Amino acid sequence: MKTAVVIGLTFAFLPGVSLAQTRALEVELEGGPIWQTRNDVEIPNDGSATRFSLSDFTGSGPWRAGRLYLTWNVSERHGVRLLYAPFSLSESATLAGPVDFAGASFVAGAATDGRYTFNSYRLSYRWRFHSGERLRAWLGVTAKVRDATISLAQGPTTGRKDDVGFVPLLHIAAEQRLGSRWNVSLDADALAGGPGRAIDASLKLGYDVSDRWSIRAGYRTVEGGADVESVYSFAWLHYLAASIVWRL
Repeated sequence: MKTAVVIGLTFAFLPGVSLAQTRALEVELEGGPIWQTRNDVEIPNDGSATRFSLSDFTGSGPWRAGRLYLTWNVSERHGVRLLYAPFSLSESATLAGPVDFAGASFVAGAATDGRYTFNSYRLSYRWRFHSGERLRAWLGVTAKVRDATISLAQGPTTGRKDDVGFVPLLHIAAEQRLGSRWNVSLDADALAGGPGRAIDASLKLGYDVSDRWSIRAGYRTVEGGADVESVYSFAWLHYLAASIVWRL
């Protein structure tokens, strides 16, 4: 929504309170339900196909989603992070009207299988440019590889579009300490311009169970797409995200 990022997660010291120390490695496993409020598709985007709402066809959800972060804190201010974020949904329904998609024609009212896949792989570097007693902030860059598929199947008739591509993104993040164990964090990879855009942002409340273990929960949104001759595809996904973090 996606190649990966780096986060050097270091905890400052509040007066009289010892917080979790900087760890060389950090693993975060996130999961939760996901909904979609937009998923518009036209393939190819040259006037020969039908622009239709895949979200109207498949429904809004929810579906299961998860992701895995692996962070290497190279130093107090520099880090690298890898992200693996797979997502796929498959539903069977009937089309509200005739649809021309990916070189195939589909009729209304017949049983149709739809599939939407958007897997994201990211590699990120980030630099901690601010480190106060309670607030820390990062800037960085992310290299994202997307592996996407949209397909329709109606009996022997099938249409499919695979799209693998590279997307450079900017990274920004901040963490505000709320006390000795609680914090709120913002984490975002995003870039807009030209024929498309990509936004993946989360806002989470975290609790440090110990120096090595933390839990986090909050909201994540993934939005974006492309408007080029070969494809028009824009989706907006919403997550209720919960994660567990382990540091070494």
